[in-house]
Amino acid sequence: MGSKLLIRSYNVGCGDCFYIRIPDDDSDFHMLIDCGTKEGANSGVLKRAIEDLEQNQLPDDAATGKKRLDLIVVTHRHEDHIKGFDPKYFKNIAIKNIWITIAMDESHPQAQKSLHLHNLAYNYVTAIKKANIKLSPELEPILDLYSIGNKGATKALTKTFPDNNGIDVDYVHAGVTSDDLNLNIKNTKITVLAPEKDIDHFYLGKDLDENLRGLSSDAQSFGKHLSEDNENLPTNISASEYKFLKSRMLSNGLAFTLNDTSIQNNVSTVLLIEWNGKRLLFVGDAEWDSGYKEGRKNCSWNVMWEKRQEFLDKPLDFLKVGHHGSHNATPWNRHEDDTHEVNQIFNSILPLPLNGETPKAKCLISTKRSQYDTIPDAKLLSEIGKRVSNTKNYDDFFSSEIPNYDPDRDIFNYSIEKEYTSEPSPRQVGEKDWIKHPQPWRTDFESKGRGQKTMWQDHVEFIDVEFDA
Repeated sequence: MGSKLLIRSYNVGCGDCFYIRIPDDDSDFHMLIDCGTKEGANSGVLKRAIEDLEQNQLPDDAATGKKRLDLIVVTHRHEDHIKGFDPKYFKNIAIKNIWITIAMDESHPQAQKSLHLHNLAYNYVTAIKKANIKLSPELEPILDLYSIGNKGATKALTKTFPDNNGIDVDYVHAGVTSDDLNLNIKNTKITVLAPEKDIDHFYLGKDLDENLRGLSSDAQSFGKHLSEDNENLPTNISASEYKFLKSRMLSNGLAFTLNDTSIQNNVSTVLLIEWNGKRLLFVGDAEWDSGYKEGRKNCSWNVMWEKRQEFLDKPLDFLKVGHHGSHNATPWNRHEDDTHEVNQIFNSILPLPLNGETPKAKCLISTKRSQYDTIPDAKLLSEIGKRVSNTKNYDDFFSSEIPNYDPDRDIFNYSIEKEYTSEPSPRQVGEKDWIKHPQPWRTDFESKGRGQKTMWQDHVEFIDVEFDA
């Protein structure tokens, strides 16, 4: 299909579905990184994305009479990354290889504590749903990350797909390469940079492990107490005290679940694809924190900088912006100077161009603004826009494309001022302060829906980046 490497980000709302085609004169290599969304079951966005792959991108597989997909990569278990791995979408596609983060291997001895935490968090969320407890708009989407559909997608990836295609799953960790797994791709090497093999040590840490033991006993009675009504109150406690107890258990359960949510993001499979001298980084939902701390709960970017710095200390040619543009997924700390560990990472992988120079790197962001005020973080996107070449001033773009353009009407969450306990003063978290700045191409603003709450319903949408050899 030509000599250019193609990276396609399907517009799936707040989710990831990335297709990469690596050129080879004889047989191009086709891979899919994640396939998920937070959109409802009736949106059809994932079905249309896979139909586009099948009908327009993937080659015939002579051995099966189906279309050939050489590699599926699963970064982590959240629904916005795996919801679309439904066997009925892939029934006409022959899958040759599946890579899944080792954190999802239930038999992996160095992930047992983290898996235990995840299962307990799942039980907490199930109890909250059964009790019909109403959470704040910011917390409500957390429940969806633990939807029953995740278990179905996980079964498809670990059982149905392998059985139907006569293959084994490869659970991958930092240090593994495409050569190690017998994927010989012309002029290409794929290196896994995260997660490290010892999941519990690097991403759970000793402190959280100790808290986990204390909270495990709470989890056993959590659902029972949440669902009890006033007629079944214990006789040795007042109604007000019991209400406080239930509130305390709910608070503990949510804290527990938020910890697991962060850990799942931080055990994302991170891939560096090196092709003809180009360096392309796909980071899933990897997060950053203030710095690496031995023996403590760490974030993925900090662990990579500590353990795999040789892969990150030079500029990238492409970055898949992490976690849909979240404020803590791309390593940039706006409150610190360039000596801060996180900003060292950012300036290494996406350096600011010298005066008069044009940035060489490109990036894509798959996003949709919803209840999360900081997804995407528009100020972060404007900062990335200074460092990459494929940008747009979306205010100018919309002014020329939309009759009688009015940002308050046409852009969802155009202007919102929020206060954060960790920051000294309120700040704008909508688009208002940044929409006039160049930003990297983003699926929501490239959509016919222009970032509104509703998805475009009648056709597939995507944005492409290409690289010449």
